[in-house]
Amino acid sequence: MQQETGYTDTIRLKNMIFYAHHGFYEAERELGQKFEVDIEVQCDLHQPALKDQLKQTMDYRAIFNIAKKTFENYKFKLIETVAERIAEQLLQFDGIDNVRIRVRKPHVPLNGLLDYVEVEIYRTRNHKTD
Repeated sequence: MQQETGYTDTIRLKNMIFYAHHGFYEAERELGQKFEVDIEVQCDLHQPALKDQLKQTMDYRAIFNIAKKTFENYKFKLIETVAERIAEQLLQFDGIDNVRIRVRKPHVPLNGLLDYVEVEIYRTRNHKTD
């Protein structure tokens, strides 16, 4: 869609925070912890901007709700899996050409100090998974 129209537009949701039960260790999945998430979706926003109609564009609430439900309704061992599940769902929407998902885990049980661990994935509508 972007290449046909010449428009490359991005919707970003930055630093969404969810309390969820993901992690490799059983205690992480039982106790839960805070996660931070950024989502970028690329789509053509030219026509929606001209018409000024919500139904013409990607509703931010839908993006947020997909992330929220994925974080809060499942328990995954890897934050990579959470990011992948969100990307798969977002790419089902007409008009979304690609997505970039960043998931940060601020409190990682390591033998040392760090701000957070982050994974970033980038997926396109045509991406094939094995």
